[in-house]
Amino acid sequence: MSTPHDPHAAELHRLVSLMTGDEKHSAAATSTLDVVRVLYERVLDVSPSTAGDRTRDRFLLSKGHGPMAYYAVLVDQGFFPESWLADWATYDSPLGYHPDRNLVPGVEISSGSLGHGFPLAVGTALGLRAQGIASRVVVLVGDAELDEGSNHEATELAAALGLDALTVVVVDNRSTSYAVPGRIAARFEVEGWDTVTVDGRDHDLLEKALSHRGIGRPNAVIATVEEKS
Repeated sequence: MSTPHDPHAAELHRLVSLMTGDEKHSAAATSTLDVVRVLYERVLDVSPSTAGDRTRDRFLLSKGHGPMAYYAVLVDQGFFPESWLADWATYDSPLGYHPDRNLVPGVEISSGSLGHGFPLAVGTALGLRAQGIASRVVVLVGDAELDEGSNHEATELAAALGLDALTVVVVDNRSTSYAVPGRIAARFEVEGWDTVTVDGRDHDLLEKALSHRGIGRPNAVIATVEEKS
């Protein structure tokens, strides 16, 4: 678990702090930091040297309106230089308030309009399977984002197609309009997904949950964090 004495966590928070401005969506960024960190440090098979490899694992940040944690981790992993962070969201910067796959190394999709990333992940997993590529596809969504109807269609379709290369990680900070404990997991379970709920700040639990790959069933990880204030 990340702690205040974790020097690497301190470094990531320092990188995040380099991005300033009025439209940072700080809650969206800080809620996802540990999940994104664990994915890139312990789970995903992708690096700057393999970012163009067709067999790489894919990570899709669907809640792209809060990309600071994502940018910090990509810098930490060497996808682009730290010097880019200070000028983020300025006219000439490749780092926008929403990540752009054409401008930012390592970014798989241009995102920000909620409800799009999950369906794109389903299509990506289906396309990789059609090519005989066994790479994993992980998409991160927020609990409030699941209110979008497109996500319900993606949930049903992924299970019906048995997309076992697909993992959805839902960062749950109780910001949805009608939060009910256990409801998010139940939505996935009823459609036939392997589903687990874990502490979204516990790195060991996150690694175990995010590394799971069932047979013929997609994987859903509900990562609970502190409630959005």
